[in-house]
Amino acid sequence: MSPLLVLAVGALGGVGALARFLLDAAVAERAPGEFPAGTFAVNVSGAFLLGLLVGAALRGDALVAAATGLLGSYTTFSTWMLESHRLAEEGEDGMAVANLALSLGVGLGAVALGRQLGRLL
Repeated sequence: MSPLLVLAVGALGGVGALARFLLDAAVAERAPGEFPAGTFAVNVSGAFLLGLLVGAALRGDALVAAATGLLGSYTTFSTWMLESHRLAEEGEDGMAVANLALSLGVGLGAVALGRQLGRLL
């Protein structure tokens, strides 16, 4: 792995983490209730963008930098699981299941849509 690729992954990782923080905060601030809408928005949009990159046939170091660096730090599996667990602990079982099922289902749909749109690029 080239030093330039390592630097690109690191730099894009910082950009992705900052973008996640800003989008999560903006959505969570406006969303009513206990559903973790900010994390949902981040993960679904990240799934869409990953599909878009793959559909556009991005390959090699560019895919590694964008998918691993940018989108890997932008999306957050651990926060999704933590928020689902927190909801269940607080007795919000239906909301926890909804968070798991909706994130997975809508995320898979977002990847598929992004891939199809990426093929048009």
